Amino acid sequence: MLHGAGGRGEPPGGSRDRSPRSAGGDPVTAWRAVVGRPVGALCLGWLVVVVTACLGADLLAPYDPQEQDLTAVYSGPTGAHWLGTDQLGRDVLSRVLHGGQVSLLVVGQALAAYLVLGCAAGVLAGYRRGWLDRVVLRVSDLALSMPAVVILLVVLAIFPHDESAAMVTLGVLSAAGLARVVRASTLAVREEPFVAAARVAGLSTPKVLVRHVLPAVVGPVISLVALVAGSALLVEASLGFLGLGVQPPEPSWGGLITEASQAIYRQPWLLVPGGGVVASTAIACAVVGDVLRDATDDRTSREPLSWRRMRTPVVRRAGGPADDTAVLSVRGLSVRLEDGTTVVDDVAFDVHAGTALGLVGESGCGKSMTVSAVLRLLPPGAVVEAAEVRFAGRDLVALDERGMAGVRGGGIGYIAQDPVASLDPLFTVGSQLAEAVRHHHRGATRDEVRRRTVDLVEAVHLPDPKGVLAKYPHQLSGGMAQRVAIARALAGEPSVLIADEPTTALDVTVQAGILDLLRELRERTGMALVLVTHDWGVVADTCDKAVVMYAGQVVERADVRRVFDAPRHPYTEALLAADPNAAAPGARLPVLAGAVPAPGHWPDGCRFAPRCAFATAECARPVAETVGHGGSHRCVHPRRDTTTGAAR
Repeated sequence: MLHGAGGRGEPPGGSRDRSPRSAGGDPVTAWRAVVGRPVGALCLGWLVVVVTACLGADLLAPYDPQEQDLTAVYSGPTGAHWLGTDQLGRDVLSRVLHGGQVSLLVVGQALAAYLVLGCAAGVLAGYRRGWLDRVVLRVSDLALSMPAVVILLVVLAIFPHDESAAMVTLGVLSAAGLARVVRASTLAVREEPFVAAARVAGLSTPKVLVRHVLPAVVGPVISLVALVAGSALLVEASLGFLGLGVQPPEPSWGGLITEASQAIYRQPWLLVPGGGVVASTAIACAVVGDVLRDATDDRTSREPLSWRRMRTPVVRRAGGPADDTAVLSVRGLSVRLEDGTTVVDDVAFDVHAGTALGLVGESGCGKSMTVSAVLRLLPPGAVVEAAEVRFAGRDLVALDERGMAGVRGGGIGYIAQDPVASLDPLFTVGSQLAEAVRHHHRGATRDEVRRRTVDLVEAVHLPDPKGVLAKYPHQLSGGMAQRVAIARALAGEPSVLIADEPTTALDVTVQAGILDLLRELRERTGMALVLVTHDWGVVADTCDKAVVMYAGQVVERADVRRVFDAPRHPYTEALLAADPNAAAPGARLPVLAGAVPAPGHWPDGCRFAPRCAFATAECARPVAETVGHGGSHRCVHPRRDTTTGAAR
């Protein structure tokens, strides 16, 4: 009866992308989220009022619940009896308040059994594992398969009219679902470094569980308790209505509903106080539980997403014209977040067919945000401002979301930073590639889709294509997953392929294979490549042109050979000097002191000035981009060419 509240399996999502603290949630933050939502605050306020009034029934009730007034039978609401009277002239308000003491008490007993047994079994099973884990899972399966109504009827047959026994039994049966949820959260927490550190420090197992594990799983627990409380209240009212619970003349909420049903033709009003308080309290518990669940879940703790918020708005701004000879030309591209912070500022670049462009810079310079802005794949609330974003002659700034959906994949392919995370773990490689093929080749038959998926796997040089197509993402190595991601990006035969850090976290030999593959695909298909990286070796090996970014700006752009031979901007020069691939054996590697300033904290003048060894007072004013010598740079003190003596 309450099994649905706990669920039959572990919560989806796992713990790979969420820390246990965030997965479990902060109870204080969760309750603030309830209060911060009008419906949640209203329902929580109702629960507080009902519980407080019932607990203080001896002080608040205007009459004794058994006091009869035969002159005011079925009176309806009056000044003397605010909620009317029943068939014996007893005050309904007093009976509701005193009946709440009985009903809420047995509901509390059910919740106590639910909490104690469910949390204890879940934490111990998830932390200790082994035979205890297996026993808990099997017992949970058995409890979840039992018909709760039948079990309650058996208990009441053994203990007639004993609501406490029935509700404790209900809590025990329902605890199986909570145990599974707590076990899943505990499995994530037990692998965290802070738990290992506590064990190394000598803390006993009970202390580790109480101080480090339970606080991390309390979030989903409190949301489930609120949901189960409403269900338990309905069960208690049902038992009273059937005459299996507290017997008259003792008041209970279920008994009040029974009395009202017997007088429905004479005084229908009596259904409102008894039925209304049960229904409204159960609904309030369900709403509070839903809000708590959302507040303790990373995916929904922020403002709920809508299709409108997921669409990135684009604002046209003044700027230079696009390069009509380039397959992708960007001018004046800026990105502003919902809070007004600018993270990309006036970026421009061109990519020609069959060439490769490298976006280079430290982490936090805005490289990934720039390519995401081109595809309008930005966080909700972000705004793109651009003078021109032109792809294959099409003005992307003027396109709506439907038009951009036609460009993504089919015109501009994208490879994410984490290839494994970009693949759905529930589907095989073949099904995900087939999905992309069907989307870009509408009307293709099943055999055509199958042949195309095999061709894609063969194109990225994966051995045993049919075997790879049958695998799930977790069965792939990092290099295999990256090649699958490239194959999916190629499903729409794009003219431009954007690869965001495609060799990150791969070993050297796998990196070389991925770069060779990208180079081969570019030469064979003639597509353009935009490569986001911080590795100068990747730029030298793969790219024709380089765009160096710092603090959201382009500080230098030129041919790759020119950048390596004669960098103009001090930042470019410092990055090249700190490249381990170019270091002399035994020599100390130069280190660029400081860090990239965060968006919103950029200097007013040259953004690299606080870290630049050549900065002067002149650098405190805004620096415009200077074009010349086969490229451009944004510096008032450009580095000088050692061969000609001229400013680079």
